Amino acid sequence: MNEKEGAQEAPQKEEKEVTDIVDKAVAAAQRLEEANKKMEALLDRQKLMQAKEALGGRAEAGSEHGKEKEETPAEYAKKVMANDIKTSNP
Repeated sequence: MNEKEGAQEAPQKEEKEVTDIVDKAVAAAQRLEEANKKMEALLDRQKLMQAKEALGGRAEAGSEHGKEKEETPAEYAKKVMANDIKTSNP
């Protein structure tokens, strides 16, 4: 191998490496675009489900069904003094 051949191999090798890097970057970008499209479709579906749930009256937000007000010690003391305590004994 003479000096000319060695000099020509180096740029070709560098060019091939750059091309490989660019190809990998393009492939990664395509995968990201596909993933973004899938995520967008899933988000649209989730928004639709939330809207249906809100319109159907089954939304969790603002629901106080099943919650009982916690009794303060002062309120408990008043009930004890008034003999108004509910017991579970028969």
